[in-house]
Amino acid sequence: MAASSRPADAEGGSQTLERGLAVLVELGRHPRGLTTAEAAVACGLHRSITHRLLVSLVRTGFADRDAAGRFRVGPAAGDLAHGVGVRPARLRDVAGPVLHRLAVELDATASLVEVAGDAAVTTLVAEPPTDGPRFSYRLGNRDPLDRGAGGLAALASGPALPGEAERVAAVREAGHVATYAELNPGAYAVAAPLPGWPVRAAVNVVTSREELVAAAVEPVLRAVREIGAALG
Repeated sequence: MAASSRPADAEGGSQTLERGLAVLVELGRHPRGLTTAEAAVACGLHRSITHRLLVSLVRTGFADRDAAGRFRVGPAAGDLAHGVGVRPARLRDVAGPVLHRLAVELDATASLVEVAGDAAVTTLVAEPPTDGPRFSYRLGNRDPLDRGAGGLAALASGPALPGEAERVAAVREAGHVATYAELNPGAYAVAAPLPGWPVRAAVNVVTSREELVAAAVEPVLRAVREIGAALG
């Protein structure tokens, strides 16, 4: 009888895959995130092995790492859950039409910002239908988390982190934030945290019109409430 050419673990499964899934499950049990050392202890793995698994999870979007070095479940996990029916209303599916209405109402660019690693990433953009000069964001745009309304509000959408900046805590308490020229010269931005989702996220509006800042707060908060209600 000829020897089988299949890998030795073909029938028994992949130990690396099983370990990676175990780490991902453990991240899901800790909304505040885990350090490499904490994840290693929780999963009973060597720290170097755990680190490699976490790096792979971040690279594929199944985990995120914040500036404090803590890992959380990433956006790809939510997308996968939606695909198998675990979440009937995915964040971006729900947020799309809400952002469009917000952009029309304010005549300004509206976007969804999500925390991915150490960056605030623009994952949805809605432009107003009118012509004229305005600030725009492209999909996938990456900004610092410690500057700009979108990043600050996205950080504030989750529980406080060790060493969290006072600005983030203030945004969480106020429920919204307005900034000026922190990322782009002449740009005003208003954003509000979107809590209750595995990924830290926020609704963000950017404009060149100073008079729109105060007027945008309630519509942005309304958009957050609408998205949250649809997500349940």
